[in-house]
Amino acid sequence: MACLLGFLIILLIVAGLPVRRPSFSWTTDGQFRMQVAQKAPAVAELAREAEKQGEMELLAAATALSAAMETEARHVIGEAAKEMGEVKPVDAALAAEASSISKDLATQAGRLPGNVLSRANMGRSAFLGLLLLAFAAIGNVLLGRPAIRFIIGFPAVFILAWLSMALAGNYSVHYYGLDFALWALVIGLLISNVLGLPPWIKEAVRTEYFIKTGLVMMGTGILFGEIIQAGAYGVIQAVLVVSVVWYIAYRLAKKLHMDDEFAAIMASAVSICGVSAAIAAAGAVQGDKKKLSYVTSIVMVVAIPMMILMPIFAKIVGMPDLVAGAWLGGTIDTTGAVVAAGALYSDAAMKVATIVKFSQNVLLGVAAFILAIVWSYKKGATNGAPPSAAIIWHRFPKFVLGFLVASLVFSFLLAPDTVKAHSGILNFMRNMWFGMAFVSIGLETNFRELLGLQGFRPAMAFLGGQTVNIVWTLLLAYLLFSGIFFAAPAIS
Repeated sequence: MACLLGFLIILLIVAGLPVRRPSFSWTTDGQFRMQVAQKAPAVAELAREAEKQGEMELLAAATALSAAMETEARHVIGEAAKEMGEVKPVDAALAAEASSISKDLATQAGRLPGNVLSRANMGRSAFLGLLLLAFAAIGNVLLGRPAIRFIIGFPAVFILAWLSMALAGNYSVHYYGLDFALWALVIGLLISNVLGLPPWIKEAVRTEYFIKTGLVMMGTGILFGEIIQAGAYGVIQAVLVVSVVWYIAYRLAKKLHMDDEFAAIMASAVSICGVSAAIAAAGAVQGDKKKLSYVTSIVMVVAIPMMILMPIFAKIVGMPDLVAGAWLGGTIDTTGAVVAAGALYSDAAMKVATIVKFSQNVLLGVAAFILAIVWSYKKGATNGAPPSAAIIWHRFPKFVLGFLVASLVFSFLLAPDTVKAHSGILNFMRNMWFGMAFVSIGLETNFRELLGLQGFRPAMAFLGGQTVNIVWTLLLAYLLFSGIFFAAPAIS
């Protein structure tokens, strides 16, 4: 059903379904004043350089922007920044600097907090909610589940996901990489552990249903052309990280007396791509949902300090951009946190981190297939029934096939212009499904139950596996991306 829904949404959007994204970006007046203060020296320096090089039009625009910045009038600064961006200096370096400053100030000037709650934006949000409800409810009925109770509870899940997007859209929050997935999880956890989960919403709390649909759509953003930018290096690192870290994390979990299914879910989350891998592994081994909930929660909790501390460490030791990106992309478990951590280091690091993470995401299908086969044999050895192709197919998480098909179609069958034209709305729709999934994870997670789930051993296993991941991936990143041993790849 996740494949069917994902493909249907993708098809309708590519065919021209008129979905307008609500705006979630907002900057307070205080945050904008801070940005203006930070940019003021750069604008003054730009004016001096323009005067030196005889770029009189740019000099006039930069001088006007400096004057506007002294007024602290937001709309005046925004207009002056736009006018400077329209100037076309002859010098390429000045043009790039002017364009960057103009874009930053003009964009943030227009991101008024009131825009998020405006009538037009709320109308777009309501239309989006009804659209997602229609898709989700039809799928729910086809799965043989209650329709009315799902329809009653769904708006609450959607509103909480919408709220997580709005919180993540704040300028400072976005800068520090605290993305919507974290807020969705936190909101859900607060409700479930402080207030308790209301009975009327339970039918609409469907973690796997939402996240698998989003993961099918995520395939549209995993383009093989981008992965190839890192050449064989990204693929080699991904294979070595996934195989070595998975084995060590699994053995560590077993040493701590965790059961096979729990250990497999934990090892997959640490070694591949966090929550997505945990859900695929849980489907392949048919693991307990409480164990899956534990893993998804700890993945999100650990990703935040890693996202902040790892770029700081990389800067302290002076890592090359490509090495830092490969290290961040291979260790941090959520794609949003990977992008944020890379951006905190440099643009080049962000690009490499994203490509490496995509390379590991592609291995999701391989890992799920192997787990489905291995666990089919394990169960067959236990109950005396030899595994068949039908049993393996039953265990294999079907959404992985949807993810791969979407990736292949958008990588090789659609024109690049078509892919580019629809990538924004497809990514947004994917994130809405993810937002509802992470809200559901939080709503389904009860800390008292999780703490009683084999004590602190699962947390120790996860942290131990992640430590191995950090060290091993760092060694591989230096080996493959430093340019010392092999020629460094060219990243556009």
